[in-house]
Amino acid sequence: MQSQMLKTDIAHSSCPTSIVNAPVEIVWGLLTHPQKWGDFYDVRVTSVEPAGPAVVGQTVFAESGPRLLHLALEFRFIKIDAVKYELRLDVELPFGVTVCEDLNCVPIGRDQCRFNYNCGFGFPMGWRGMVARMLMRRELNSGPADSLSRLRRAAEERYGATRSSPDMP
Repeated sequence: MQSQMLKTDIAHSSCPTSIVNAPVEIVWGLLTHPQKWGDFYDVRVTSVEPAGPAVVGQTVFAESGPRLLHLALEFRFIKIDAVKYELRLDVELPFGVTVCEDLNCVPIGRDQCRFNYNCGFGFPMGWRGMVARMLMRRELNSGPADSLSRLRRAAEERYGATRSSPDMP
């Protein structure tokens, strides 16, 4: 996948960031259990190889779009730094589009963190890349922002549920 990331001539960056009203550990837990991404991201996870929590080299196979369309997505974990709450994924989208995703969580306090989501889109060289970019132009910024919003909402809901649980102090 790395070699495909280099065979692009058109690039686009999207870097949304958000304050999440939940501890960094909750956000990190959501990010590092890819088999559950379909619970909050707009994807249907079809398999995770190897299965289990995120590890470098792990590949997540997923689909997006209308259920009849089955647009294949492939995510590969390139870097995981649990101490700094940093992830890097290489992503393959349909039509030869690639994304290098750098994600990190920064604790702000006990109950809050900042989530940064940096997406570097790459497109095939030549006319195919121009067409792919034109078809995706609205999604280049709204897609990452939507993913960030979904993650924030899931983390805040999970945190709210743990706070209202009678088992929690």
